[in-house]
Amino acid sequence: MLERFGQATREWFGAAFAAPTDAQAGAWRAIGDGHHALVVAPTGSGKTLAAFLWSLDRLAREPVPADPKRRCRVLYVSPLKALAVDVERNLRAPLAGIRHAAARLGVPQPDITVGMRTGDTPADERRAFQRTPPDILITTPESLFLLLTSAARESLAGVETVIIDEVHAVAATKRGAHLALSLERLDAMLPRPAQRIGLSATVRPIEETARFLGGSSHVEVVQPRTAKTIEVSVQVPVEDMTQLDEVGEPEEGSRRASIWPAVEERVFDLIGRHQSTIVFTNSRRSAERLCARLNELAADASLAASGSAAADSALAAGQGTRWMPAAIMAQSGAATGAPPVIARAHHGSVSREERKHIEESLKSGQLPAVVATSSLELGIDMGSVDLVVQIEAPPSVAAGLQRVGRAGHQVGAVSRGVVFPKHRGDLLSCAVVAERMGDGAIEELRYPRNPLDVLAQQIVAMVALDPWPLADLAALVRRAAPFAELPDSALHAVLDMLSGRYPSTAFAELRPRLVWDRAADLLTGRPGAQRLAVTSGGTIPDRGLFGVFLAGAERAARVGELDEEMVYESRVGDVFLLGSTSWRIEDITPDRVLVSPAPGAAARMPFWKGDQPGRPVELGRAIGARLRALVRQDDETATAALRAGGLDDWAAGNLMAYLREQREATRALPDDRTVVVERFRDELGDWRLAVHCVLGAKVNGPWALAVARRLTERYGVDAQVMPSDDGIVVRLPDTADQPPGAELVAFDPEEITQLVEESVGTSAMFASRFRECAARSLLLPAATRAAASHCGSSGRRPPSCWTSPGSMRTFRSRSKRPASAYRTSSTCLAWWG
Repeated sequence: MLERFGQATREWFGAAFAAPTDAQAGAWRAIGDGHHALVVAPTGSGKTLAAFLWSLDRLAREPVPADPKRRCRVLYVSPLKALAVDVERNLRAPLAGIRHAAARLGVPQPDITVGMRTGDTPADERRAFQRTPPDILITTPESLFLLLTSAARESLAGVETVIIDEVHAVAATKRGAHLALSLERLDAMLPRPAQRIGLSATVRPIEETARFLGGSSHVEVVQPRTAKTIEVSVQVPVEDMTQLDEVGEPEEGSRRASIWPAVEERVFDLIGRHQSTIVFTNSRRSAERLCARLNELAADASLAASGSAAADSALAAGQGTRWMPAAIMAQSGAATGAPPVIARAHHGSVSREERKHIEESLKSGQLPAVVATSSLELGIDMGSVDLVVQIEAPPSVAAGLQRVGRAGHQVGAVSRGVVFPKHRGDLLSCAVVAERMGDGAIEELRYPRNPLDVLAQQIVAMVALDPWPLADLAALVRRAAPFAELPDSALHAVLDMLSGRYPSTAFAELRPRLVWDRAADLLTGRPGAQRLAVTSGGTIPDRGLFGVFLAGAERAARVGELDEEMVYESRVGDVFLLGSTSWRIEDITPDRVLVSPAPGAAARMPFWKGDQPGRPVELGRAIGARLRALVRQDDETATAALRAGGLDDWAAGNLMAYLREQREATRALPDDRTVVVERFRDELGDWRLAVHCVLGAKVNGPWALAVARRLTERYGVDAQVMPSDDGIVVRLPDTADQPPGAELVAFDPEEITQLVEESVGTSAMFASRFRECAARSLLLPAATRAAASHCGSSGRRPPSCWTSPGSMRTFRSRSKRPASAYRTSSTCLAWWG
């Protein structure tokens, strides 16, 4: 395949690599033939270079277009800003190599420019893009939408190739549907549609992802057979997880029984025995907490190595491990303020500059470890990382593969990972995920069909710039895979809604966003539509986060962001951790927190409240099937099977003991075919009904709605019904009558469907999702949105039919038009997943 490249490109590649990988050879063949291509190969197989090198070679050999507006010919779309920064950095080597090779060969040296456009791009660089666009633009889905909805779209008129990295990360979400429409809008303004190249290491089924990538066009799939090796072990650092009081020496009751001290010490030991380590957690709070403890352990080890006298002196000065009283921690926890000598925390609430510094420090070997969330999960090349540690089971097999794939991120290297369960109930999930990671059994994805809130937003953005005949707009929308089967009734209902044709006066405070000339079937935007689309576009919901900025800085220096509830619990003078650094609060404004550095000071742990995606149903079934198989085997055979699946001796022993005790207590275990229901009195004397179901929150959530509805109808009680990935807990007030049993949670299929549909409209979930859908549709009144974004420390939002949960209960009864029916269906589907 290299003979199809220019001489300078061949020279550089031959000097840098022994030979192309199978993924690269297959990709170059498909790209060279002009086809859309989906390249599916394990991490470290050279996918990104495979996508870029063909374009780099063409840019090097072709003359620069005379029209500066047509200079940008390659568009790279990344789902993560961190990945975009990483790719921009990694392009420097081939660009410099091709230039040097051209100089040695005596041929003209190419001048290929690379630019970046994300939410972190400074305003002056954004303006420069409009005047002098680069040859290659690296961006995100949201920034691409903004470019297409502004005058800067003219600078994309020369795009010939679009590379979509980690396509699986967006395909199954509304963000992916939004991107699909943006790509069709881009094609509509080009002389000919751009060639699309999708990259992914974990995707199934491939045909679904290929349809998403190409829309109405054919996509050639490149999936070479590879021998990428994943080694995952599940380890428990204590012999008996029920005897946690025996772990460590707690200081006068300040540390309760917990597995965390043992896990922290084992992780600290693993970091010391490896060159570079990434530790993944499933939440930002856990990342900050674990990172702080690792640094405290490193500080204690350093003091111990320097001698007992020095250690005693440091402790007396407050530099050693001290524990803050639990009474002042609230939801936050505390850290002693050890200097970050061994690990740094990396997550989405850490500022861009800090994340970039952390990534560079890990790559250069200056930093032994990073504790991260999913912010480092996708495609980022961390060079010398030789171990990945996962705290508790990853949210899915696909996520686990992506995370462990950060280790050994080179062609032919082995990716090694260690998983630590947080409690005995987490052991089985960890075991099953580890086994399925080794087998490559990732979950199926399915792109959303007809998400009408996304459609509404893109329509407003399109007509804000140009008038659109309805037939042309409908044809463009249906070229995107998520909207390929969009019925006219749904499209017309959305247009009715956007043009102000509402079902009742209850929606009078909504403002029309476009004009629909039904005689000419022409759509035009109303004044302010473009500004609204630019300022409120995208699909990521606003979670009420407060920006954290450096106090007294001449230019706003962003440190990160905090959850609004964390801010409400904080006061001026408090010290908290963010990015493994202590910060003192100097002021709290309605939308930001001003801080100053407080190095070494004891600090509160931050926390963030957010939605958990919930266990995939496919993974839940796999967990149930594995449990059923273990129960049928004798202990010796089952233990041997667990050890063969990657569990160490203590992990296997703890899991088998846990299953034995559960079977003795309930006589049965929940699996993929069995639901166990138990009833008991809690410590307050109230009845509890526990429904054990391993299928995940996407099943248990709607089920819990139906249970709550039945309790209200049959018993007239408003009970607490709490779903989770592992089941449902119902708390019943004490009554003289016999409390309900298993019959409470048993439903006929037709009955539960009706109950869920009737109940979802009165749930808090519906109110929350409806507000998100309304905002995504650009329907929220501007005043309401502004007030919601700057509600101040009171946390009160103005009453509105779009912010009051009570109004949600009357929504479906007031609006019977097709648009409302589709929107209700959209909310139901968001819950069911």
